[in-house]
Amino acid sequence: MASPMSAEDFLAALRREGLRVVEVGDWRHHNRNHKGPWGEVHGVMIHHTVTSGTDLTVQICRDGFEGLPGPLCHGVIAKDGGVHLVGYGRANHAGLGDDDVLRAVIAEKALPPANEANTDGNRHFYGFECENLGDGQDPWPAAQLEAIERAAAAICRHHGWTERSVIGHLEWQPGKTDPRGFTMASMRARIHERLK
Repeated sequence: MASPMSAEDFLAALRREGLRVVEVGDWRHHNRNHKGPWGEVHGVMIHHTVTSGTDLTVQICRDGFEGLPGPLCHGVIAKDGGVHLVGYGRANHAGLGDDDVLRAVIAEKALPPANEANTDGNRHFYGFECENLGDGQDPWPAAQLEAIERAAAAICRHHGWTERSVIGHLEWQPGKTDPRGFTMASMRARIHERLK
């Protein structure tokens, strides 16, 4: 459990972890805070975008679309490993998920199956959307996987969390499949090694 870090601390943490960061517009003040609280924060959530092309993906994640206003995450992780910051604060990325999963994340224990959607995740998770079609065929380049690892580790390092504070959208909300194309177990193993 923690208060969200400041936007400046978030940017500094990502850069300290060796990431190439692209600041998109006034990302520091682009959020959905008027719709509800941002924090306490408990973890990091990884998504895939079901889009192709970095420019289009960043635009969609910043602006959202009809019925789901942006920002749709805090950072977009592109195929080339760049992290594009599109918002900071409450973002429309996690939606409603399972309170049992949230309790497991807070306790940093093994995750139960997500079988309910009764808890506001936008309040409690940092979110990264990762450029990928999400069809199980679109490749995940090494640079992109490393950037996901580094971005999640940067936040965990700042808050003193372990890799168990990093989950996929599919582990949070019933019916979600993202990220598809790598396992969250393998990503958490990578984050564990980086945090050593």
